[in-house]
Amino acid sequence: MKTKLIFDVIIVGGGLAGLTSAIHLSKLKKKVLLVEKNEYPKHKVCGEYISNEVLPYFNSLGIHPIREGAKKITKVHITTTKSKLIKGELPLGGFGMSRYFLDDLLVDKACMNGVQVLKETVEAIHFKKDAFIVTTKNSKLFQSKIVIGAFGKRSILDQKMKRKFFQKKSNYLAVKTHVKGVFPENLVALHNFEGGYCGVSKVENNAINLCYITEYKMFKKHKTITDFQNQVVFRNEFLRKLFKETTPIFEKPLSISQISFQTKAPVEEHIIMCGDTAGMIHPLCGNGMGMAISSARLASIRILQFLNGEIKTREALEKQYIKEWNKEFKIRLMTGHFIAWLFRNQIISQIVYSILKRIPSLLTKIIKFTHGKKLPPI
Repeated sequence: MKTKLIFDVIIVGGGLAGLTSAIHLSKLKKKVLLVEKNEYPKHKVCGEYISNEVLPYFNSLGIHPIREGAKKITKVHITTTKSKLIKGELPLGGFGMSRYFLDDLLVDKACMNGVQVLKETVEAIHFKKDAFIVTTKNSKLFQSKIVIGAFGKRSILDQKMKRKFFQKKSNYLAVKTHVKGVFPENLVALHNFEGGYCGVSKVENNAINLCYITEYKMFKKHKTITDFQNQVVFRNEFLRKLFKETTPIFEKPLSISQISFQTKAPVEEHIIMCGDTAGMIHPLCGNGMGMAISSARLASIRILQFLNGEIKTREALEKQYIKEWNKEFKIRLMTGHFIAWLFRNQIISQIVYSILKRIPSLLTKIIKFTHGKKLPPI
C-alpha cells in the first residue's frame, strides 16, 4: 500500500482563491498542500481588475498590490452597443494587475509561509471515515481533514463529481490580449457589443488588458477571432479605436470556451468550494477576482475554526459556510445576471442609458450591488 502524506488542508487549484486560502491558512500555522496543474507564472483569460474591498485583507496577508506596481483605478466608463457613453465613479475604487504577475506574487508568499506547492493534476478526491484521500495523475496519495475546491470555471473534476452545472451547455467564450498604447491609468471601461462586452484597464508595466466575452452562437458565425472583431466587436466605436490605435504585446490572443454562469453549490461531497468553482459573477460586473478572494477568506476563517475545535462538526462547518456564502454572494450573482441582460438587449440598453444620463448617481448604486464592503484584516 502506498504511503499517504498527511496535511491539515489540501487545496485543489492554484488560482486566486486557492492561493489566497493557502496563504491565510499557512499564516496561521496549518499544514497546507496546494496542487496546481499549471506552471507559474502564466497568463490567464481574465479582466484583471480587482475592487479595493480586498486590500485591507490582502495587506494583512503580506500582499501589497499597489506597492508592487498595480494601477489605482477610481473611474468607470460603460458604453452601450450603440456606442453611447456613461461615466461614473467607483464607490471603493480598485486596482489593475495581471494574473501573470499577481499569481506569481501569491505563490511566492505561499511558499514563504511553508505551503507545499505541487505541480500535478488531481485525478480523484475521495471522502471516507471523516478524511479525504486525494489522488494525482502520477498516482501520488495525500490525506487531509479538509479539501478546498478551487479548480476554476470548469474542470474534469466537476464532470467526475457529476456537478449539475456541468450537465448544462455552456454558451460563452472569452478572448484576452495585452496591448501598448494610450489609456488612462485610473479607468476601467466596459464596452458592450452585440452578444458580449469587453473590459479594458491598465495593469503593471503600463500594459493595457483587453478582455472580452461573447455568446458562442455569435462567434461561430465567423471564421477567426480577427473576423469576429472586425465584423462584430468593432461596431462599438470605442473598441474599434482601442484595438486599431494600440500595439499587441502577445503574439496571439488567449481564449477559453465553455464558460458557465449556471448556479453552483458552495459545498459538494464535503469539499469546500471557492472562487469560480463555487460560483461566477457575470464579468460585466467586473468583480470576479474580488469575489474569489472574498470567498477564500470566508472559507479560511470557518475552516480554521473547525480545525481548532471551535466549530464542532463537519456538518456545522458546511451549513455555516453555505449560509454565509449565499448571504455574501447570492445578490451579487443575481444582480450580475440582471445587468448583463439589460445591456445585452439593444432596446432596453438604450433606455438604461437615457436613465443613467439623467441620474448619474444610479450607476454608483448599481455598482455597489455587485461589490462588497472592505474585508477586515485577519
